[in-house]
Amino acid sequence: MKIALPNIGEMVNPHFGTSKSFVIVTVEDNKIKESEEVSTVQLAHQHEGLADMLVKKGVTQVITGGIGAGAISGLKQYGLKVVKGATGEYKAVVEKFLEGTLEDKNEICQHHCEH
Repeated sequence: MKIALPNIGEMVNPHFGTSKSFVIVTVEDNKIKESEEVSTVQLAHQHEGLADMLVKKGVTQVITGGIGAGAISGLKQYGLKVVKGATGEYKAVVEKFLEGTLEDKNEICQHHCEH
């Protein structure tokens, strides 16, 4: 399984739409095996282009902080599952997800909201 998270360094970016990069984490046997940071600067606010890039990289799951309805729709159209409202260091967030303890906050960001 591959999981993508918008990031600022080691932290989950609190706003999906402003993220300049994503960390793609490869999970095997319910453990993090490797991670890769990919730039998304050229895809800023292009939800379909971002979703297409993630799918081409083998991602099936996206974990994010705040995210708008348009971005969620764009990701889901490509078959990506989305967990919203995550905060903290991305490795810890992935570990919570794998343990089944990461809660989807189910919060939809309004246009350009601040977190």
